Amino acid sequence: MEKQQQYSPLKFLFFSAIGIFMFFIPITFMGKNSIPVDHVITLIRKIPHLGALYVVIVTIWGVARAVRLKKYASSFTDAFFFVTNLIGTAFCAMVYFNIGPEWFLDKNIAPYIFNAVAVSVTMLIPIGSIFLAFLVNYGLMECVGELMVPVMRPIFHTPGRAAIDAVASFVGSYSVGLIITNNVYRKGGYTAREAAIIGTGFSTVSATFMIIVAKTLGIIEHWNIYFWVTLVVCFTVTCITLRIPPLSRVPDTFYPGAVPEGDITEETGGRFERAWKIGVRTGATAPGLYEIAKDNFTYGIVMASGVGAAIMFFGVSALLISKYTTLFDYTAWIYYPFFKVLGMPDAMLAAKAASTSIADMFLPAILCRDSALTTRFVVAVICISEVLFFSGMLPCLTGTDIPLKMREIFIIWFERVVFSILIATPIVYILF
Repeated sequence: MEKQQQYSPLKFLFFSAIGIFMFFIPITFMGKNSIPVDHVITLIRKIPHLGALYVVIVTIWGVARAVRLKKYASSFTDAFFFVTNLIGTAFCAMVYFNIGPEWFLDKNIAPYIFNAVAVSVTMLIPIGSIFLAFLVNYGLMECVGELMVPVMRPIFHTPGRAAIDAVASFVGSYSVGLIITNNVYRKGGYTAREAAIIGTGFSTVSATFMIIVAKTLGIIEHWNIYFWVTLVVCFTVTCITLRIPPLSRVPDTFYPGAVPEGDITEETGGRFERAWKIGVRTGATAPGLYEIAKDNFTYGIVMASGVGAAIMFFGVSALLISKYTTLFDYTAWIYYPFFKVLGMPDAMLAAKAASTSIADMFLPAILCRDSALTTRFVVAVICISEVLFFSGMLPCLTGTDIPLKMREIFIIWFERVVFSILIATPIVYILF
């Protein structure tokens, strides 16, 4: 084993401090109090016409890339999401050029989704991915992950290595997290059940997406409270759902042909000493910032091209269904009793918002943006802790080797929403 004294802690401490500052230290800039990464996005968005034109270009590029790579030919699921992204891209162009029927161009339908959500998200993903490098690539994630190892097996029924995977998913990206999970599963590091627990319990949207939800619902001034409450609720819900069907019935078997791997301890010393050593070593041996930032930005553009189009398709579709049909009014009754019993203001609207979360994690935020503070805060938590949604996460999950059927995914989504309501609401009442 390499001697630890050869590693300098400077990169670990310096870059981790930048990451913490950018995402967790609110500052006042130009009369606005928010976290620094939000200020950066705001400044860029002030450039006239840049955001809208960028969304149109990047979504068209995403469709062209999918055609070139024949993304539609792998499976029915891939074909379905290719079609939805194609339609979503057309929606972007229609709004930008102001072409389409009156009901579509209603300022509260397609233009709202485009300007308030799609533009913000597609700009935030690649730019936010650059700054996420400071949190993910220079040892902070590994250090925190090592500190979490003792709780993973008894609480989450996963190996110690899953701590790093879980943190990567939560502070990084559900797509990156699912790629890590699938690779470890295929190599024998996780059983099918462990991979399913991690994939459906930790692979939620990153901190950058949480910023958009917080801004949409007007709670960005409570960012730190929102982030930590959401983390606690998300992980607590996972702790519950893994112990009940369908997750508890997923076979506890390894990937066919894989060689099972045990927990790996690479460092000696106490828990904090090992966490420090891992963080320092990771930071010292990480590639240069330019290389990581370039890779993260490139990946962010690819991700934004699909997510932006998906948001437009599912967002516009859901708002049209909400305005012109009674579908969500009926499905809202599934969740209404939970909100009503807990005394939530705007209980029916909150229930309607919760029922739309399967389509897109932003939709609940859009529907409840004018509600009471407690309602907005609980809905903001649900947006993240429900984890499973068609406009982004589910295409990634169904593309892995994790053996989950769509019926099981819907049940897990329902369970996560219910437990999120039951856990988040009392916490929000206490805090506010």
